[in-house]
Amino acid sequence: MKILVVEDDPRIADVLVYALKADGYDVETAQRGREAVELALHSLPGLIVLDVGLPDMDGFEVCRMVRKTSDVPVIFLTSRSDEVDRIVGLEIGGDDYMVKPFSPRELLARIKAIRRRHQPGGIVPKSESKNQLRYGPITIDPEKHRISCHGREIVLTAQEFKLLDLLVRHPGRVFTREQVLDRAWGDDGFVADRTIDVHVRSLRRKFGDLEFIETVRGVGYRAREL
Repeated sequence: MKILVVEDDPRIADVLVYALKADGYDVETAQRGREAVELALHSLPGLIVLDVGLPDMDGFEVCRMVRKTSDVPVIFLTSRSDEVDRIVGLEIGGDDYMVKPFSPRELLARIKAIRRRHQPGGIVPKSESKNQLRYGPITIDPEKHRISCHGREIVLTAQEFKLLDLLVRHPGRVFTREQVLDRAWGDDGFVADRTIDVHVRSLRRKFGDLEFIETVRGVGYRAREL
């Protein structure tokens, strides 16, 4: 899982990055709020560790902006222990709140607790449709055959829809071209392997900077694990 660490103190950031990587997480970092918002919306982290006191905007505002399009879990970090700050952080969508100084082991434990409360892969069913799922800023509604990203509808062909649905339902799993053909195309007749490559290129183009489909050289494709 990828974790975004937003911390403007390099010493604290280095400690967090070291601990998270040692525990097997993929880590990205940001020192400013606006940079954090961009990374949160385009790099699809599975969790954000967010300092409240940032130089350009506070962490609460960062969380508010991210929450417009994403339900990614957020753990706030702060040097202030005021109860009001903790309440504000939780009310605007934070999942946990840690006061500095703290032990990296405690942070790792809280991350694991949050992961247990959330469904794996960042997929969150919505009440509007029992089969609807979310993958980062992408929402897929199979019943209505609709896809949206950051709230904007994306028009896909039938096969593009099937391919996207297959990949994001199994984040991190590698599908060979043969498996994609079997699961997404089924009995639709003969389809050349390279047809899959064409559809992947088309999906990447339609989702622009949202680089979530990874090529596993010599094997196939997978959706990035959140």
